[in-house]
Amino acid sequence: MGDHILVDTRENEGYLVHPNGGYLPFPVVTGKRKIVRYIGRTYDATTPARTWTMTSREIKWDRITFGPSGRFLRLSSQGEKTPYGFHEYAHEDEMFALAPRYGSMGCIIVRSTILDVIEKTFNLNEGALQVSTQYGVDPTLFVLH
Repeated sequence: MGDHILVDTRENEGYLVHPNGGYLPFPVVTGKRKIVRYIGRTYDATTPARTWTMTSREIKWDRITFGPSGRFLRLSSQGEKTPYGFHEYAHEDEMFALAPRYGSMGCIIVRSTILDVIEKTFNLNEGALQVSTQYGVDPTLFVLH
């Protein structure tokens, strides 16, 4: 309870940050840094720098984009649902082999084992997990002094 997630979209590293300042780092894949055409829309797929709240867990039918479980943890901003969220990907080894790891259509892709941890944290935080995405993070800020 009280944990939050910080995602560095420059280094494509996520951090599950505990209230005591400790943290768990994990690799992420964030949005392609270009204009894309996807699901009938044309937009900049760069993952936005923003403060979010993870507000719901959904199961998607597309088991390639959303991985074997189809889990999608949706992000809301300023009280409104967004198309962004955390999910796994069917071919995660290929996706995580990208260098740099800009391969999603804007969402934050994590490995299945990390999604398990994030989902448990979401549940412990009573369905309202705070998330920040920013370009560049100093992880030494989390270390206990």
